[in-house]
Amino acid sequence: MKKEDPGERIPAVRLKKRLEKCNQDMLEYVEEFREFSRMVLSRLTGLSTDKAEVKREVENLLTRVEHAQRDIDYFGSVMDSNACVEVHEDLLKEQLLEEAEEKKRLKVMLNASCDLMLEGIRSLKVVKKTGGKHGSWMKDPGKKHNKIYLLSGSVNNVILEFANIMTFLENNQTLKARRVPLPLPWEGTGHIIYQGFLFYHRHGSLNEIVKFNIHRRSVADQMLLPGAGRIPAYQLSPQTKIDLAVDEQGLWALHAEPETEGNIVITKFNAAAMVVEHSWDTPCSTQGAEAAFMACNTLHVVHNSPSGGSSHIQCVYNVLGALNAHTNPGLHFPKRQGGHSTVHYNPKEKQLFAWGDGSQILYKLHTKQKV
Repeated sequence: MKKEDPGERIPAVRLKKRLEKCNQDMLEYVEEFREFSRMVLSRLTGLSTDKAEVKREVENLLTRVEHAQRDIDYFGSVMDSNACVEVHEDLLKEQLLEEAEEKKRLKVMLNASCDLMLEGIRSLKVVKKTGGKHGSWMKDPGKKHNKIYLLSGSVNNVILEFANIMTFLENNQTLKARRVPLPLPWEGTGHIIYQGFLFYHRHGSLNEIVKFNIHRRSVADQMLLPGAGRIPAYQLSPQTKIDLAVDEQGLWALHAEPETEGNIVITKFNAAAMVVEHSWDTPCSTQGAEAAFMACNTLHVVHNSPSGGSSHIQCVYNVLGALNAHTNPGLHFPKRQGGHSTVHYNPKEKQLFAWGDGSQILYKLHTKQKV
């Protein structure tokens, strides 16, 4: 029998020890893994609890956010309201400043040095009786010549031009008159002549104003007068929808509108550019009115009875606010019974050129300084 070699027994012992150690390590690893598994399971179990807590916290947070949002919205609305009030106040201040600036501009434009006011109508002179019930006659206050212009009828297209008052007074005056035909007929009796131009409401139009060059016999310009032409300017003169006027400050237009309850509207317009500069709503009614005129920035409305009585100025309105006597200033036209088709002021001669029942009449005015 062969004997066992001691050298071969050593490696076997070592291998056994190594296997035992490996087995021990494996057991430890298994135990650690089990511990790790228990820890994971424990954490996974707690996760549901944490999730519920987190959910509750989130819900609480959302509730707080909603409360905060409501508070923010409330304060925001308060701030917006205050801001709107501040903006409104700023706009009001700005509007008041603009109105003050506009008044200053108007005073410059209208030359506030015009400080005369009408105190009375002193006398009248019936210059001639020619033509029908409706018409107008005038001089040109913007020219140095003494020509007389006659425009007969409420619808026509011929101007009669006379060299002077003496020619106009002659019996055969129509033979000595220069006839000036218009390419477009007029409507009403509210036309005026200023600086060589005839300004009139074109027949058949709602509110077209024509500027006609008398010397060249041609239309120089045209414009529309907003709001005008729908109702008569005066109740007792229904043929006139737009009444043009001239005074120390230039050209004006007078008309009435349904929106103003039939009260007269004053419009200042530029004769050269044919554009509106400013408009004023007045308290002066067209009811019982037969005519009106402008003098020194002031509207004077002439009233009468429908049957034709004593004409008187019933309403006065100053566009600059210097004088406003809205009811019966007590200014009566002297020595005459009957109505007027037109009453126009001549700022150069300080007289009224009127047409009354076919008669051409002059009224001299008495003025005084404004207080």
